Amino acid sequence: MRCVKKIALPTRRAAIAGAAAFASIAIVRSPLRAAEITWKYGSPAPIDHPLNIDARKMFEEIKAATNGRFEVQVFPNSELGGDTALLTQLRSGAVQMLHFTGGIMASVVPLAAIDGVGFIFKSRAQAFATMDGDVGALVRAQMLERGIYGFPNMWENGYRQITSSTHPIRTAADLAGFRIRTPASAIWLDLFKTLGANPTPMNFAEVYTALQTHIIDGQENPYAIIETGKVYEVQKYLSVTNHMWTGYWLIANNDAWKALPADIRSTAERVVAKWAKISRDDTGRYNDSLAEKLKTQGLTFNDADTSTFRAKLGPFYAKQKDVFGAQAWSALERSVGKLT
Repeated sequence: MRCVKKIALPTRRAAIAGAAAFASIAIVRSPLRAAEITWKYGSPAPIDHPLNIDARKMFEEIKAATNGRFEVQVFPNSELGGDTALLTQLRSGAVQMLHFTGGIMASVVPLAAIDGVGFIFKSRAQAFATMDGDVGALVRAQMLERGIYGFPNMWENGYRQITSSTHPIRTAADLAGFRIRTPASAIWLDLFKTLGANPTPMNFAEVYTALQTHIIDGQENPYAIIETGKVYEVQKYLSVTNHMWTGYWLIANNDAWKALPADIRSTAERVVAKWAKISRDDTGRYNDSLAEKLKTQGLTFNDADTSTFRAKLGPFYAKQKDVFGAQAWSALERSVGKLT
């Protein structure tokens, strides 16, 4: 009689355990699906600025909406370089996307500085209506000519105020010889030279140390940058001037943008438009909330007599009209009223 060897069958518990172990091994060994396209996004703003907080959320939504196909990596706080270096990298394609103020972009796109003409916007709503309308369309058209794609809606930066380590700025006379940092932009230099100051162009990443070592007396920025950049640690006074409103353009290298599949571009446009408007409110509320906080952090506030500033700006406006050209200046004046 033939002998049949018995094979021990696994118990139900052992079988379940084995299956679980096999499944866990499979999970470990199967790599997560990588994005088909990965971009770099750079920002000069501090990591905890609402601009970057909302940008991260926006890019997460874009990634989810494209089923993980398109990922944008976020590099805030000038991690990829200062203002001018970031713009150079965008144009070369080393960085594909930036948030950037128009005044700094003006070295490449002259019209982009037009939102920084001093004392033109009576409200944030007027500023956004202007830049979402004919004026913004002219700026974006010039961007394209320079190989830059600009998304239609600007993001909030805010009204800019002057801080100082030496004395409060109460009238334009207090700016005489005042060593103030400005972005590396002609429109800022022209404005503060007209007001009698001694402007020093500088990337924001260098500002804290320059204030700390008294290379400069002061700087100008919206509340959110003053707070997140810890400017209050190296300044004594904050003068409420509202001398300029500026926004951030979200821009992309146009060759990289055109190379994206059409459905990804469409999704990105939709999500960006949504988050531009969310971030306007977020940054606006943040700016509005900071006056009392900055006082507790040691800054002494005063309201400047801005009529003394405006009284000196006739030559500045005349020069800017020539710089921007009749078409853009007319579009600006249709929105904000007569300037010259």
